[in-house]
Amino acid sequence: PAVIADNVGDNVGDVAGMGADLYESYVGSIVATSALGASMGLGVSWVVLPLVLAAVGVLASVVGSFTVRTGERAEQSLLLAALRRGVYVSAAIVIVASWILVRRILGPEHTGIFWSVMAGLVSGVVIGRVTEYYTSADYKPTQLVAHSSLTGPATVIISGMSTGMMSTAMPILVVGAAVMVSFYVSGGASNAIVGLYGIAMSAVGMLSTLGITLATDAYGPVADNAGGVAEMAGLPKKVRERTDALDSLGNTTAATGKGFAIGSAALTALALIAAYRDQIVLIAPGRDFLFSLMTPAVLVGVFVGGMLPFVFSALTMQAVGRAAEGIVNEVRRQFREIPGLMEGKAKPDYARCVDMCASAAQKEMVLPSLIAIIAPILVGILLGPDGVGGLLVGTVVTGFLLAVMMANAGGSWDNAKKYIESGQYGGKGSDAHKAGVVGDTVGDPFKDTSGPSLNILIKLISMVSIVFSSVIVTLSIMK
Repeated sequence: PAVIADNVGDNVGDVAGMGADLYESYVGSIVATSALGASMGLGVSWVVLPLVLAAVGVLASVVGSFTVRTGERAEQSLLLAALRRGVYVSAAIVIVASWILVRRILGPEHTGIFWSVMAGLVSGVVIGRVTEYYTSADYKPTQLVAHSSLTGPATVIISGMSTGMMSTAMPILVVGAAVMVSFYVSGGASNAIVGLYGIAMSAVGMLSTLGITLATDAYGPVADNAGGVAEMAGLPKKVRERTDALDSLGNTTAATGKGFAIGSAALTALALIAAYRDQIVLIAPGRDFLFSLMTPAVLVGVFVGGMLPFVFSALTMQAVGRAAEGIVNEVRRQFREIPGLMEGKAKPDYARCVDMCASAAQKEMVLPSLIAIIAPILVGILLGPDGVGGLLVGTVVTGFLLAVMMANAGGSWDNAKKYIESGQYGGKGSDAHKAGVVGDTVGDPFKDTSGPSLNILIKLISMVSIVFSSVIVTLSIMK
């Protein structure tokens, strides 16, 4: 009864959901960069550049999609190479175009902005590859998670958690390097505002090839659904073999897409924090907002911001648990009450399960959404604009780390189970496989719910802070 809901969920989560997340980062980075460009007072060209670069990125993605071609052989290495070719061609076009655009729009003296764009593009590719390393069954981390299944579900959970935690190191270092490079090559040493503009442009650069990146990410659930349809329709074995090869690749592209989404969300949030500071300075001229940790309000804001991603993740995981419980009870009811369902002689009520999932998802997201909206306003009233600055910094740091850990731990558990199903450690039905299924079940809310939702949290809090900045300045009890 729940199989159609499962297929629908793949598309809703990994196509529509991921698309909305990346599009929010895309628009947020462009708006933040344009806002910073306007606040610099150096002319309209600084406002226009991110818009033009984004437009070129759309065209580059279209061109890149035409290079994704493969033959009859359904080998994962060949399929992965075909998808990567499209991404690399799009990135190459953006690199050439951004060199020309920066020199024509801003002038040759501001070529450093081009290197900021390059830093964003390169960091996006590196984060994707690091995510692949920690989540693909072709590499040691996930193979070790699969091996731990021989000693039971507990060791699978421990191994997957440790893999997720270890996987946070490289993305943090890569984003940190991108921020530092973008700031200084754009001229941040002599003009901090130009440096912040460079950081924002690195976010635009990372997201400039969004079209092809999103298409690659959406490929995963499409291939997964194709395999499910082939199995339900009883199609020949050869069809299932091909869809299995496509599905295996889809797991890798989906994990890579999540890593890219998290990295881009972090860079976008940094650009939005810079835009928030500029907005506060415009509203309250004469006050200097440096968000110093020596200020108690900023420090308290950092602590509160660091707490929010954990509370938010707890709420989303509880929501998944409650919704899953309702679906399980509904499936059991249908097996009990619909005559002939167990024997395959009657059709289940697929629509009921889909409707329950959709309804539960919308209801359960009310409280987490309110927290993201109310928190910056409440902190602003109690601690002032400085406190909100600390809140944003704390949320970005812990939200980024927690999102990477959850997404990669979940991806590792998922692919470890599939690695066992391929015939390793006893294959399907073995005790190792049962332990792997437990890990995969825990990993699903990690990688498909809490992890991706943190991207939304760190961007939404920043946007709410910008929109309500005048309210924060006016109503703050800490003048």
